[in-house]
Amino acid sequence: MNARITDYRQGRHTQRDNQGIIEIEGVDSKEKAEGLIGKEVRWKSSAGRLIKGKVTQTHGSKGKVRALFDKGLPGQSVGSKVELK
Repeated sequence: MNARITDYRQGRHTQRDNQGIIEIEGVDSKEKAEGLIGKEVRWKSSAGRLIKGKVTQTHGSKGKVRALFDKGLPGQSVGSKVELK
């Protein structure tokens, strides 16, 4: 599935770079997004570095999901594509 990292999970004073907000093509409701919980997410850099993660829960009501990654994501990952398996 085609997906894109839109932002980090963040609060007013904190930013969690190991948690990303992901937007998935064709998913536009919370009900569709709930079916993706537990799926594996992979981000690959241009240099070949691979960071794996897992979809943990939905984010909002428009179909975005929250993913928890093994390591922190670099700034280049925001706006880039990820694999969803």
